[in-house]
Amino acid sequence: METPETHYARRGGLHIGYQVWGDGEVDILDVGCGTFISIDEAGEQPQWRRYTERLAACGRVIRFDPSGVGLSDTPADLAELTFDAWVDDALAVMDAVGSTRAVVLAASGSSLPAFIFAAEHPERTESLVVVNPSARYTEADDYVFGVPLDLMEEFRAGLDPDRPDEESGDLSDLRLFAPSAADDPEFQRWWSRASKRGAAPATAAVLASIISQADLRHLLPRITAPTLVLHRQDTMAPSVEHGQYVAERIPGARFMALPGDDVVPYVGDLDGLADEIQEFITGDRFEPGPNRVFATILFTDIVDSTITAARLGDRRWTQVLRDHDALVRRELERFGGSFVKDTGDGMLATFDGPTRAIRCALAVRDGSGHLGVEMRAGLHAGEVERRGSDIGGIAVHVAARVAAAAATGEVLVSNTVVDVVEGAGIAFVDRGAHTLKGVPDSRRLWAVAGA
Repeated sequence: METPETHYARRGGLHIGYQVWGDGEVDILDVGCGTFISIDEAGEQPQWRRYTERLAACGRVIRFDPSGVGLSDTPADLAELTFDAWVDDALAVMDAVGSTRAVVLAASGSSLPAFIFAAEHPERTESLVVVNPSARYTEADDYVFGVPLDLMEEFRAGLDPDRPDEESGDLSDLRLFAPSAADDPEFQRWWSRASKRGAAPATAAVLASIISQADLRHLLPRITAPTLVLHRQDTMAPSVEHGQYVAERIPGARFMALPGDDVVPYVGDLDGLADEIQEFITGDRFEPGPNRVFATILFTDIVDSTITAARLGDRRWTQVLRDHDALVRRELERFGGSFVKDTGDGMLATFDGPTRAIRCALAVRDGSGHLGVEMRAGLHAGEVERRGSDIGGIAVHVAARVAAAAATGEVLVSNTVVDVVEGAGIAFVDRGAHTLKGVPDSRRLWAVAGA
């Protein structure tokens, strides 16, 4: 799915940035994931993108940046940053896209304005889905499982960019909201960059303050829409008791505790979470259909193509590319591969089995050497989603990252491929664990030594 174009709705003198993913019959108003990160970052983060695509399989996903965040204008007076303003932003976006009624979806701190929306605008609320929600964050005499005030203050103080590092403590927002990804260097870099782009320090401080001080418990009994409350069992703040409290006080609400400790919905077991949301919205449990198949994915890439083209000249380079394309097609036919597409200086193909895919990669590598060019290749095996003549899915992304990690002349494969071809007479050299860009958890990679 292509990242949609950003549009703007008008709310008073402010422009509110929004995107629409998918075109289903049901409208899903995504009020937010609870962090001050712009919707513009969804297409850049593979897990968030997959979560969004799973939601778009249920209907038309309407996402927006509330005023003060990301693509939207910030009011001159930061005192105007309130949850009521957040709800007004949502209504302006719904009106701009012609949505009269929607499933209201929110996670973590964004569940607070979602409660206001559902309670005060039942005519616009088809149903309500909240993930790791809380109607009040801080502890009180009648709310003993709330977040301790000193812990909340420590977190809020950590948002100050002028605070010395030695005073920052151990409570980073990443370890609080996405602990399963906290040790992933690539995710760390993305989170830091996206957070800074999402809200300026003063704005982030105001938003954090209104979240920490909010108490919307009185609104819960007024919510009449069908409601699903999902909460991961081991989240630190808010803990699962917050979600149970919400479900007990919204009439007829359904509560489900899910495994995991990530507050951010698109980190951890995002598919398990999306399965429950999809079943609640559509009535159908997600099952891989005929458009999802298990395949071995092969990426090849000509190394230093720009330098080689400059060295050979345009005419000779054009002929080399033609010869290389013919080589690829010939070897794919020989080993039973299916050509998917050119990738610029390489190609993407799929195979029914990894043994033939490895032998094809070796043949293309050796043939390329005879043409005077060097190449590298990467293979991974997993489920892919057929998208017309193209394919997609996490497995394709992993295969591309494996290829990018390969050295010149190397055919690199994932541990999954090694496990499947055991006993096929193919030798491998262990290249150790690698952190692949945009892929959660490190992966052990192997270089093909011979077949």
